[in-house]
Amino acid sequence: MRLRLLGLSAAGFVAGGLVGLMVIPGALDRVLAPAQVMSVGKAAVGGPFTLTDHTGRRVTDKDFRGQYMLVYFGFTFCPDVCPSGLQAISATLDQLGPKAEKITPVFISVDPERDTPEQLALYVSSFHPRLVGLTGSPEEIQSVAKAYRVYYNKVKDEKSTAEYTIDHTSIIYLMDPKGEFVTHFTHATPVATMAEKLEKVL
Repeated sequence: MRLRLLGLSAAGFVAGGLVGLMVIPGALDRVLAPAQVMSVGKAAVGGPFTLTDHTGRRVTDKDFRGQYMLVYFGFTFCPDVCPSGLQAISATLDQLGPKAEKITPVFISVDPERDTPEQLALYVSSFHPRLVGLTGSPEEIQSVAKAYRVYYNKVKDEKSTAEYTIDHTSIIYLMDPKGEFVTHFTHATPVATMAEKLEKVL
């Protein structure tokens, strides 16, 4: 008897709920509407900096406003990863054609001890004519690397004439004309893939 009463009560609740959905305006639409997904803010990558470019001119992040930036951290004595990353950037810009004029490629050294403006000038000329090389004091490099969440560390290397090399993050950051992070690539990202993604953003 008790089970029968419970069954009747449950049926009554269900029937009442269905009637309510049909009678109350908009109730059914609210129930069937897709769940809203909470969105998150942009990644906290990038920020203000003051550095020296490969011509010896002091520049800040504001000098690049109005342009997209492809920012890559490395050093000129890097044996393989850095050249691969910069070659990928250069080839991508060439593939984009006239659209590439909206992008400034930027190479920031994490080896300020060796990477003087003169050294950077020789280095960037081997890649793309619009590539900007940036260096600074150890403190300035530490500050910009922290802003971009870049890891770098000097390690002993007996094969190097300077007896050290630099371990570092190998990521290509795409920043928008306001200096805000858009997305990232790696030095191994295919040129066609990078170009396709950039075309959608530009």
